Amino acid sequence: MLAGEPVAELSRELKVKRTLLYRWRDAYRKEGIDGFRRPVGRPRLKPEEGMPAAEARIRELERKVGQQAMVIDFLQKACKRVKELRRPSKGPGGTASMERSKP
Repeated sequence: MLAGEPVAELSRELKVKRTLLYRWRDAYRKEGIDGFRRPVGRPRLKPEEGMPAAEARIRELERKVGQQAMVIDFLQKACKRVKELRRPSKGPGGTASMERSKP
């Protein structure tokens, strides 16, 4: 491209979109060979960036886990109490099955 080659021909020859060739050319013109040494992909967050939001989310989730633990504890105790209060089916005050009457 810098030597005057047509972009369309280079695009076909290299099997690269013309827009990409133009971006490469602009990067080279702006920064030289260093224009091609950019990291690929999404930039990483610095450790201090985004931490307050993450810490707030962690606190919120820990609070929810604590609430769920209290509900589970309550339900376990309630089930245990219900089982203790049930009358046995046999014995004093229990309900026993009656014999069938004979016809």
